[in-house]
Amino acid sequence: MSDISRATALAHPNIAFIKYWGNRDDALRLPANGSISMDLAGLETRTTVRFDPALRADSLSLNNSAMTGKGLERVSAFLDLVRRMAGFDLRAAVDSRNNFPSGAGIASSASAFAALALAATKAAGLDLTEAELSRLARRGSGSACRSVPGGFVEWLPGSGDEDSFAVSIAPPEHWPLVDVVAILSGAHKPTGSTEGHALAGTSPLQAARVADAPRRLGICRQAILTRDFAAFAEIVELDSTLMHAVMMTSAPPLFYWQPATLEVLAAVRQARSKGLAACATVDAGSNVHVICEQAAGEAVVKLIGSIPGVREVRAAQAGGPARIVEVE
Repeated sequence: MSDISRATALAHPNIAFIKYWGNRDDALRLPANGSISMDLAGLETRTTVRFDPALRADSLSLNNSAMTGKGLERVSAFLDLVRRMAGFDLRAAVDSRNNFPSGAGIASSASAFAALALAATKAAGLDLTEAELSRLARRGSGSACRSVPGGFVEWLPGSGDEDSFAVSIAPPEHWPLVDVVAILSGAHKPTGSTEGHALAGTSPLQAARVADAPRRLGICRQAILTRDFAAFAEIVELDSTLMHAVMMTSAPPLFYWQPATLEVLAAVRQARSKGLAACATVDAGSNVHVICEQAAGEAVVKLIGSIPGVREVRAAQAGGPARIVEVE
């Protein structure tokens, strides 16, 4: 490689239909159960990595703000993995920008580490397969492995590091679903997902949730492949509620929901009972993702936008895989 090598990658966040919560191995981020998600087109992280022998230390800029402390340490530790793979010790300057709120339950760490994995390996002169990139991204943020492939994605929990990665089970165009995000807060969560995963095992409900995961995965996978929205809606809402039940019964408990979260959840269930093809799911945050068929999109945006406490509404269709947008 040349003395200075730079690459820019773009990745989308994803919304999990069957959730990832809790690890078998925290260091390797091996999940307690498999998960299924959809990449979100239009929402994106764009990350540039520049390896430069003139740099004395790694640096991180996030949305034009210099980052220090745990955020930088996490990125630097991830870059160490890339440096070991590439066989060099050059420091890197990382510039990352999101066009959606970070740390607010819209999977910003997923798109961030998927983009970082692709940009850093490309800048380091490595050419990884999709499975290898997914495995690497998982080490930075578990859900990031699902932002590497495109469309509808399943994270295979695997037996260890080598076989725990995500694969696409259907392309974006397979089912024109829309994720209408009800943004209630753009603030950072008081307890991040990494800390939350470590608490999952303290809940007496986690073991039952994990034991039932293969059944829920099977129902969700089949519903996606056959475009069965009724079956899809029921299993997505059940899985989301199970995860938050685990969060609320952990020690200490995690309460991410706000009053407006419950208002949106209730409104969506009521609307579906009247024939609207929509369901709701909540990641580790207060914001609600309302998944609907494309024909119901306008009605869902109108419904969600009218609820007090909803500050903003963003809509995203199924998105493609992480990709390189520039190499120098």
